[in-house]
Amino acid sequence: MDRLGLALLAIVGVPLVTCGYLVVGERLLNELPPRVQRAIRPWLWLAPAIALLGVFLVYPTIETIRVSLYGPSSQHFVGLANYSYLASDAGLRLTIRNNLLWIVVFTAVTVALGLIIAVLTDRRRYENFAKAVVFLPMAVSFVGAGVIWKFVYDYQPAGAGQTGLLNAGLLATVPGFSPRAWLILDPINNLALIAVGVWVWTGFCTVILSAALKGLSREVLEAAKVDGANAWQIFLLVTLPCIAPTIAVVTTTMVIFSLKAFDIVYVMTSGNFNTDVLANRMYTEMFTNDNFGRAAAIAVILLVAIVPVMAINVRRFRRQEEQN
Repeated sequence: MDRLGLALLAIVGVPLVTCGYLVVGERLLNELPPRVQRAIRPWLWLAPAIALLGVFLVYPTIETIRVSLYGPSSQHFVGLANYSYLASDAGLRLTIRNNLLWIVVFTAVTVALGLIIAVLTDRRRYENFAKAVVFLPMAVSFVGAGVIWKFVYDYQPAGAGQTGLLNAGLLATVPGFSPRAWLILDPINNLALIAVGVWVWTGFCTVILSAALKGLSREVLEAAKVDGANAWQIFLLVTLPCIAPTIAVVTTTMVIFSLKAFDIVYVMTSGNFNTDVLANRMYTEMFTNDNFGRAAAIAVILLVAIVPVMAINVRRFRRQEEQN
């Protein structure tokens, strides 16, 4: 079957099968006693979603763990040899260092900028316009953002015409400035890549935090003003504690993205010049080195790193629901 046929089967066939399953299931369920119906009906409707989760989430996870215990061609069992190799590999330690840099710098800057913009534009006449401008980069794919900023960081030797916007702008405004190869110099190149991620994701943080600010009670803010609190005190002692759960959610979202950052690094440097990250190293091991075992082992490492962050997020949601 060609790709068009498979696409039509997925678009038309899957919904039809699901609807048929639910119709037949409900008819059969109606023949049972009411008590049995109440016990089975939730599982009847949840079963398709559980099946999809099993096929597209649980099974790939188990298979990835299995492949990580095999050699390059996934035919010979090697146990923990892939993990042992990665643990002693200096290149992987460098990628972990870069991911930690992404986690700290990227997360802190995006959340801080998003909060600052949300607070400064809250209930202003230009609020919608400002948020639209900041959110606009989210409409650009990460590959597109990498291409755009690769031109911004472009470098030509001193004395030649600068085609990169950053070098050209600094050369025109900063006396004695010498053009720099931003994507080659370590650690500036890592910060340059992180800046692209900040450019894309700040709008997301702004919109989410702005929505949280809209949910603040005006009476509480007015009461703080009546008590003599200035704007800075209101922000620190009233606004910040009230939106702290939202800040925590946005922060964990940014941490997860920074752990699986790939597109920007791959497009702009391909992991060269000490800019490699875990997701890009996994891609290299699989598609360049043809070593599926090591690629799967790196995927498992990423999974282990992300799961605790997700667990903290889920626990926070449950606490919030209990309080409400």
